[in-house]
Amino acid sequence: MNIEVINIEGTKSKSVNVSDNLTGLKVNNRLLKYVVDWQINHAKKRVAKTKQRNEIAGSTRKIYAQKGTGGARHSSRKAPLFVGGGVAHGPKGDNYKVKKINKKIRKIALAQSISKKKSNKELYIIEDVKKEIKKTKIFNSFLIKNKINNVLIISDNETHKNIIKSVRNIPNVKLINESGANVYDLIKFKNVLFTTSSIKKIQDRILNEKN
Repeated sequence: MNIEVINIEGTKSKSVNVSDNLTGLKVNNRLLKYVVDWQINHAKKRVAKTKQRNEIAGSTRKIYAQKGTGGARHSSRKAPLFVGGGVAHGPKGDNYKVKKINKKIRKIALAQSISKKKSNKELYIIEDVKKEIKKTKIFNSFLIKNKINNVLIISDNETHKNIIKSVRNIPNVKLINESGANVYDLIKFKNVLFTTSSIKKIQDRILNEKN
């Protein structure tokens, strides 16, 4: 599939061929949600932690006789039933078991999220920026001219260094390197802007790299 390429002046100068296996896939929204949930689950460190009964300091002596008291049977004061005892089913901190997703599934979800942007006409490609752009006004004018707002910019290393100063103060714009492309950001932002090098590198990584 040929996709038009625009340059920083806002003109459509040429096109780049992108595989249909990256931009023409059928989208499975349940799969995308599954991967996004996995990302969110790993984004924040689990800090909440409660002690279970085996972690409470104190005696394990039986508090009273098993029979003959007329009361319910109890063991030690560490039981969750008592104040100061352990907590049943509480948060377990960093030791909490989290779900895992294999590399192949993450690649499929990334390709489908790119396909979704293409089908919604929310995918744009810009020529690699070879010269440094220091002024925010220049890059912001480029976005306004092409009616690109709320955009995720996925760039190659060279372009990243050349546009970071002009992009960082524009609201609702996020700049990331192609190696950090992920499903969550692609869904969060309405539009996505690739550089010619970054789309080729992502295509190579998803379609050609061994799992």
